[in-house]
Amino acid sequence: MTILEASYAVRRRIAAEHTNYTKGLLYFIGHDRRMPEHLRKLMLEWGYPRDEYVASGHWTPQMYVREARRMKGAYVMTQANCEGRETVKDGVGLAAYAMDSHNCQRVVVNGMVKNEGDVQIGGFPPYPIAYRALVPKESECRNLLVPVCLSATHIAYGSIRMEPVFMELGQSCAIAAAMAIDRRVAVEEVDAAAIREELARNPLADGSTPEIIVDNDDSSVVKVEGEWVRGEA
Repeated sequence: MTILEASYAVRRRIAAEHTNYTKGLLYFIGHDRRMPEHLRKLMLEWGYPRDEYVASGHWTPQMYVREARRMKGAYVMTQANCEGRETVKDGVGLAAYAMDSHNCQRVVVNGMVKNEGDVQIGGFPPYPIAYRALVPKESECRNLLVPVCLSATHIAYGSIRMEPVFMELGQSCAIAAAMAIDRRVAVEEVDAAAIREELARNPLADGSTPEIIVDNDDSSVVKVEGEWVRGEA
């Protein structure tokens, strides 16, 4: 397998190309006469944030990278996990967002601009993320926890990659690290069930009483009184 690495100089050039493209697009919308006048006027009402990114000309110095290289760990999360066709037993977090991937490119077809490569697959309930997807293969590395660049296919990562999910996986990894230190074992040896128990017992990590969350569709804990009508979302 060949892994391509860009030097820092090449990375700066790539970032500059993205900056020039985006700034050029904004300028085009605001000034080019091929744009409808009302859109030009609307665009020119906006500008760079005066109170942010002062050191970099009020333009963000960080290029947004939605998805890059990921670890291939002890378990790989896939579309089957997202859709509930395969359920892991060592879940330490839940994801629920649709599997989506933005356009790869825009092409002109018969004089019209078309987006190519967009993926939007949803309609499934929350699903667990395996603890094994957060640790490498033991034969390759030990005592490493990876809550963001975790082991997942491209399509599964399109669902998992949401910030709240990274937050919960980060908390699970922190609990796993603490347990590994206390028990003098490698993180691979920490039991996922113990992580879940700690999350349920002390979700805010401050010893406070956990909130009780009840699903209104759970008839075992909810009793409906009165003439309620179910609405359609």
